[in-house]
Amino acid sequence: MTKIILVGCGNMGFAMLQRWMAHDEKPDVLVVEPAEALRTRAGQAGARTIADQADLPAGWQADVVMLATKPALVLEVIGHYAAAMHSGSVVVSVAAGIAASAIAERLGAGAAVIRCMPNTPAAIGEGMMVCCPNADVTRDQRQLVQRLLEGNGKVAFVDDEAMMDAVTAVSGSGPAYVFHFIECLAAAGEKAGLPADLSLMLARQTALGAARLASESNDPPAELRRQVTSPNGTTAAALDVLMRADDGLMDLLKEAVTAAKDRSVALGKPS
Repeated sequence: MTKIILVGCGNMGFAMLQRWMAHDEKPDVLVVEPAEALRTRAGQAGARTIADQADLPAGWQADVVMLATKPALVLEVIGHYAAAMHSGSVVVSVAAGIAASAIAERLGAGAAVIRCMPNTPAAIGEGMMVCCPNADVTRDQRQLVQRLLEGNGKVAFVDDEAMMDAVTAVSGSGPAYVFHFIECLAAAGEKAGLPADLSLMLARQTALGAARLASESNDPPAELRRQVTSPNGTTAAALDVLMRADDGLMDLLKEAVTAAKDRSVALGKPS
């Protein structure tokens, strides 16, 4: 049975925990979480819980140490878990901006570290998890982490850690962009005369259906857009606004992703 220490059980940590405990072969998960309400929630999901790393059971060693704390705390806490790791343990950090090398430095030579960026749809098994292993991660460790994360959605591995800040900006923060688009589309429907509840239903289902079509179709998104856009029709009129040069949706999203990437880079720098 895989033994996991989950450090932090907020929204993302709990999302991963829920899916792990739904596996046919459940791992043995020990959650370290100071907030009582979050500990209670984790316990109800099937994990053992403690409030502080000082309460770790004597001799208990993890195959995986999953860091799901706030980025500012990662380097502060990781050293406390060295004694709970064996020679084959792997550390997985889902904290934005914190380099794998910085984590490994706290643990000593040969520490196996995977930097991972998940997103919140992981809570329903539709997440996107991108992982970057350091040179000390073995094939077996990589496969173990992949199996754990696949219950939360799609998993991709990259070898260049420099890509992780852009990954954070696109898929890590991306759900918020989509939620805001749904929010704006619903508000626009209200302004056009629809009841609020109906407009929100239309916006939600349209986003869901379009995303599924884009995921399951062999055609690229640009082609799917062309297929629904009749010349001089209603969609074309709307796209004339959204695709305006200099201030259209493409430019806004490029600016937004750049801002998120820059913030991810900043989070990884010493304060």
